[in-house]
Amino acid sequence: MKNIVIIGGGAAGLMAAISAANKYQGGGAKIVVIEKNNRPARKVMITGKGRCNVCNNCDIDTLIANTPRNPRFLYSAFSAFTPQDTIDFFENAGVPLKTERGNRVFPVSDKAVDVVDALVNTAKANGVIIINAEADIVLNENGAIIGVKLANGEVLPADSVVIATGGVSYPVTGSTGDGYRFAKTLGHTVTEVAGSLVPLNCHEGFCTHLSGLTLKNVTLSLFENGKKKPAYSEMGEMLFTHFGISGPLVLSASAYVRQGKEYIVLIDLKPALSMEMLDSRILRDFSELQNKDFINSLDGLLPKSLIPVVVKLSGIERDKKVNQISREERMRLCEVIKKLPLHITGLRPVEEAIITRGGVSVKEINPATMESKLITGLFFAGEVIDVDAFTGGFNLQIAFSTGFLAGQNV
Repeated sequence: MKNIVIIGGGAAGLMAAISAANKYQGGGAKIVVIEKNNRPARKVMITGKGRCNVCNNCDIDTLIANTPRNPRFLYSAFSAFTPQDTIDFFENAGVPLKTERGNRVFPVSDKAVDVVDALVNTAKANGVIIINAEADIVLNENGAIIGVKLANGEVLPADSVVIATGGVSYPVTGSTGDGYRFAKTLGHTVTEVAGSLVPLNCHEGFCTHLSGLTLKNVTLSLFENGKKKPAYSEMGEMLFTHFGISGPLVLSASAYVRQGKEYIVLIDLKPALSMEMLDSRILRDFSELQNKDFINSLDGLLPKSLIPVVVKLSGIERDKKVNQISREERMRLCEVIKKLPLHITGLRPVEEAIITRGGVSVKEINPATMESKLITGLFFAGEVIDVDAFTGGFNLQIAFSTGFLAGQNV
């Protein structure tokens, strides 16, 4: 009988266990998941603000396009276990799903616990043993894996080991970088790790005054200083915080921010209007408010708390009558509305990141099996690998797909 040990009982680890159990249906393998938390999949519990964005209802090309780091490495995994496979898995496990804006898939119940229970219960129903313990990998004198040692000293024999310990984001959920330590000890290269899908710090003090303001249907463009082409540009939702900016657009943009580089974000507050159309709109508003002060003329165009910021950046005197504002001044106002500037001073701490950027080098993992190229019987799955994607269910799909593929090959 084969002994298969999976270290990490999150999305990737549980899917690896279920996949392996299905492969060895009717016996032939003892499958053990070791999870150091007293409850598996704690990080899944908090994804999607507690609703759990299970996956994105899209094709493989869209998955690849939404994976900015080492996307081609994941082609085999995405092909082996597609978003439709994820949807079918959970619906067959008794979790009805729904597709929302941006093809994001959630449980109909809006409860992440239903997703966690489906993974845990399916694993147990297929004979998977889940142990609450900390663990370490045991090698023989030739460097081959022979087992996994628990904190109490017990050694579990292992023909195959899957490392699915997650990254270092949200360490309260148990993601404390154990997998990187294992990988380094076993001779693997671990690329520099940092937070991804993380809020951004900004230089502008007005962010503090705007804290809590959400902007919808705006376009955010991220530029590396000196570059004319944006590293990222998308329309959607963002919000101001006491330290800078956050929200879906910002989290996705953060995936392109590199340490040591300087960036500026430009916010188009009216992406549906060209400069000419916006000027016409402002002229129309001004014609109806000819004797009003400039500061009191923008209520129909901008959120109230944002008006003083735009007025100051435009350079137009706040108490100037609108019928005295020149075309040149209107053009400056349009420029600010179409390109509200924010200077990025860095990423928020990794503890605030949704996922980890960096990890075990994909050059040392077989993309067709998720097995180490250095050590036979060692597999990797999920966030511990140097791959990451945007928000929208793509990162959980990476966990499920790589976990499934590892489980099929142990």
